[in-house]
Amino acid sequence: MLKDLTTALRPALVLTLLFAALLGLAYPAALTGIGQLAFPHQANGSLIVESGQVRGSELLGQGFASPRYFHGRPSAAGTNGYDPTASSGSNLGPTSQALVDRIAKDAAANRSAPGNSVPADLVTTSASGLDPDISPEAAFFQVGRVAGARGLGVDKVRAIVGRHVEQPLLGFLGEPRVNVLALNRDLDKQAAQGAKAAE
Repeated sequence: MLKDLTTALRPALVLTLLFAALLGLAYPAALTGIGQLAFPHQANGSLIVESGQVRGSELLGQGFASPRYFHGRPSAAGTNGYDPTASSGSNLGPTSQALVDRIAKDAAANRSAPGNSVPADLVTTSASGLDPDISPEAAFFQVGRVAGARGLGVDKVRAIVGRHVEQPLLGFLGEPRVNVLALNRDLDKQAAQGAKAAE
């Protein structure tokens, strides 16, 4: 009886250990190695490094409060916003008064003139709370504020935004978008070049 039980259990235990080693160790290690070799930038978080310092990630939104910068979508991630360890939505439903009040406050803060309709992505959070992109409409909506705060021509800032509009993958997957961090870094580079030229 005991011999029969041992004979029956041995293949199950051997297969469990084999598949645990294969699928729990070897397969993840192989995929990690391939990712590091073929796509090291993406595999390491698509980090943007400048002068040896990490400035952010192409994949994670971050807060910009100054009027000199384009602002991303509001974040519900963490108490300080844009906390990558607390990625989440607010879980507030459309009948929530707290949500209605927050959207009204954000819309008022973004509205540059009475009657101007604020693009939806400037007042609504994404599911993760960390969306790094905004719609081209949301970026162009902010051109006047950014141009005024930086003392630049509206047409110049509009052209910079136009260069950062990314089209859908293969022309139909996704929506046109603008990466807020890349756009703001480009603005800072333009400012630094202008300062050097003025010297």
